[in-house]
Amino acid sequence: MADRIASFREFWPFYCREHSNPATRAIHFVGSLAGPTVAALLILRTGNPWFFFVYPLIAYGAAWGSHFLIEHNKPATFQYPLWSLIADYKMVGMMLAGRMSDEVRRAFGR
Repeated sequence: MADRIASFREFWPFYCREHSNPATRAIHFVGSLAGPTVAALLILRTGNPWFFFVYPLIAYGAAWGSHFLIEHNKPATFQYPLWSLIADYKMVGMMLAGRMSDEVRRAFGR
């Protein structure tokens, strides 16, 4: 990826290709939901807002681990942090709707 991606519309197919393995997507799904849930519960339980930082540790820890161990690629977050965050939750929504595998196939032109 020599050229910088200029829009989310361009980014999305790249993101889909970088998440081609269903196991990677499943781990992202769990991390994307567990991160904010655990952080919110800890904050509500303790009243300590510093537990907000548990969210990215869980969400990104899971996601990045899946890239290094399953996909064997570099997380898009490193170059496109905001678009990656948006795409993570778009992917969660598409997975809940049962449409993400089709989206990945489309990104590869299949």
